[in-house]
Amino acid sequence: MMTNDWILDVLTDLRSFARANGLPKLAEQLDDTALLAACELASMPEGRDVRGANEGRFGVHCDFGGTGAGV
Repeated sequence: MMTNDWILDVLTDLRSFARANGLPKLAEQLDDTALLAACELASMPEGRDVRGANEGRFGVHCDFGGTGAGV
């Protein structure tokens, strides 16, 4: 079974592409997205796979400051 960490690798690759191709705003957004993904993955029960499962998705609160909007 594949772990959920693959999504962080994909986001890192996308961010690297954006930076290398003159897309700094996209790269910055992908930084934020990677932080959010890492937070949500860390909040998931051990061994749970995100593929096909969305229950509890909005119950996770990751407070990064700033806007005060949690997830």
